[in-house]
Amino acid sequence: MMETFKFSAKIFPVNAITIIALCLLSGCQGQQLHKQSKIALGTFIEITSSDERAGRIAFQEIERIENLLSKYRPDSDVWLVNKYGKAKVSQETIFVVNKARQFWQASNGAFDITVEPLMKIWGFQDKQYRIPPREEIEGALKLVGMDKVIVDEKGSRIELVIQGMAIDLGGIAKGYAVDRAVLKLREAGVRDALINAGGDIFCLGKKFSRAWQIAIKDPRGKGIVKDLILTDKAIATSGDYEVFFIVDEQRFSHIIDPKTGYPSQSGVVSVSIVADDCLTADALATSIFILGREKGRHLARRFNSDLASIVVQ
Repeated sequence: MMETFKFSAKIFPVNAITIIALCLLSGCQGQQLHKQSKIALGTFIEITSSDERAGRIAFQEIERIENLLSKYRPDSDVWLVNKYGKAKVSQETIFVVNKARQFWQASNGAFDITVEPLMKIWGFQDKQYRIPPREEIEGALKLVGMDKVIVDEKGSRIELVIQGMAIDLGGIAKGYAVDRAVLKLREAGVRDALINAGGDIFCLGKKFSRAWQIAIKDPRGKGIVKDLILTDKAIATSGDYEVFFIVDEQRFSHIIDPKTGYPSQSGVVSVSIVADDCLTADALATSIFILGREKGRHLARRFNSDLASIVVQ
């Protein structure tokens, strides 16, 4: 007989996530920062800049990407692929899926956008959290693997080989949307901005001639693990504190290991990655969370990225 466990996930608001953007006001008298915030991409996004145009420009692009890549938006590219098993999609979607395949290969399968069937049976999709029986996990694992995703670049089509498969770009789309927003800001001549998309952050330029200061919060405590000074860099974090449930004092997070079918048990609490672009930081943070400390370091070096912080239980 299967047991079902129902808990409320612990989702940190933006002022309590692992990465916190610190606005230093000292020496900035007479200079003004404009802030705009919205819910998009399933998270709280805040844009800070001395240029009052920044919020409008960035959010317009973020919303465009969400309409392409969200699995929840009817008629989005991802929604169509999941509903029909194959669909004609935009070249941007092809690009993001190909990048996902690159990280899947580099991480030896740790990063996998086809884990949606596993997310579903664990209850992370509908918040009906449960520990599925082993045979159900084994069944879902047959639907997992980027080797079962066909990308036809010339025909702009994506096909899922096995019926019941589904893709979720949540581990990479948010980073891509931030990168696209940064590109639009640069094209418009915006010289400084901090985009914080639920912990996926890009620091564009400098804030009043100073680099942006980012603090990494201890996910298990109240202190700050590390302060970073960043200019034209991205930082992203993955952690087991974002969405999880607990049974018999064991924590089950929403970051699932595609090899085992279970929430990752790598011993890592959170991973923060600094990279030149947010897509890379986003995908590496998830990959390294699953791989663990040592394998994760090797992967980060392959992409010339820095492990800003790894907190291990």
